[in-house]
Amino acid sequence: MSHQHSIRNLLNIKDKNIIFDDENFCSIETIKHVKAKVFHGTLTYQPKACDACGHVFDDQIIKHGFKTTLIKMPSVFGYPTYLKLRKQRYYCKHCHSTFTLQTDIVAKNCCISNHTKVSIALDAKDKISEKDIALKHHVSHATVSRVIDSFYSYYQPNVHYLPKHLCFDEFKSVKSGAGAMSFIFCNAETGEIVDIVEDRRLHVLKEYFLRYSKKARNAVKTIVIDMYSPYISLIHEVFPKAKIIIDKFHILQLFSRALNKTRINVMKRDKKNYNKLKKYWKLLLKDQTKLDYKNYTYHRCFKKLMCEVDILHYIMNLDSELKESYELYQYVRHYIKTKDFEHLKKTLKNKWNSVSSYMRTAIKTINKYINYVENTLKYDYNNGILEGINNKIKVIKRISFGYRCFRHFKTRILITQNLMTM
Repeated sequence: MSHQHSIRNLLNIKDKNIIFDDENFCSIETIKHVKAKVFHGTLTYQPKACDACGHVFDDQIIKHGFKTTLIKMPSVFGYPTYLKLRKQRYYCKHCHSTFTLQTDIVAKNCCISNHTKVSIALDAKDKISEKDIALKHHVSHATVSRVIDSFYSYYQPNVHYLPKHLCFDEFKSVKSGAGAMSFIFCNAETGEIVDIVEDRRLHVLKEYFLRYSKKARNAVKTIVIDMYSPYISLIHEVFPKAKIIIDKFHILQLFSRALNKTRINVMKRDKKNYNKLKKYWKLLLKDQTKLDYKNYTYHRCFKKLMCEVDILHYIMNLDSELKESYELYQYVRHYIKTKDFEHLKKTLKNKWNSVSSYMRTAIKTINKYINYVENTLKYDYNNGILEGINNKIKVIKRISFGYRCFRHFKTRILITQNLMTM
């Protein structure tokens, strides 16, 4: 096996027109104040025609020296690696112009190899800042940004198809975004992002979804949302055959926050038991069936051995409003878990005179969307997948210390979700 083949294999070069020197094919040089490995090669072959006038190659197209280009290659053993390529030049006597031979390892008028760009794009999939990617590949931050932006036009959603089951949600947009929040929706079954819209306001989303064909919109059967009312208006107008599902997490969150506010209200009034109400807040939100009533441990606030059930009973006896609110919360939690819509509806319709004002507001809100809550317990779809994606988006944004351009941010999100073909 010749050293030519070994070097091509090491640098992942497929172009056999590149020939490496027999002796001094590699050297250590200082480039941009950093020691780097530099491979020396020559590109030469007979072109089919003149690049300028298109005249077929003949004896009037003659060799005209070489042009040396320093091409950035993927790193070898942690060293910045370059290919110093001598490209054959030709002179065409037909049009009196010169041209240089081209190779597929690098784009025309570019000094960064295609393999380096692909390597940058693959690293952009991970939760890592673009500056760190630039340092890893020994390129500028602007180069990393250009590589990511080059994938923007690759992903175009199919306006003639939509998944049967969708999830709607939003995340905080960038500084230059048209709205404060950006809209994201995905396939509820696979978790694959369908698209990301810069603004979540109703008129923007309506204009966006009307680009999809009527057949595609009518094929949507269910859509999972939080309790953001413009989404409901949008679905009624644009997706007439789709059933609205309120996400389970947001229903429980509504009541758990109301209970927590009630606890804080009691805590502010009762200075004697302030520390107890503050420390054991998790017990109030815990599933009643999972409370520990066997194991006794020492609790400094009570200065004695107690189990979780004893602590809960003590807290409940401090305030009747808190106790009533806690019971309602546990009923709602149980009926959602068992998917018992009739009992849930009946419980919410009952007169809860002793519950806190926060709980009454929660009951009023959930009764407003009670028909959609029925679909929540009927179908198994939820926004869990999309909330996970949103969490990943927040991590990327935080690691990068924020984004200014929405287009750039969207492309980075799509790359991290493997929606771009490398």
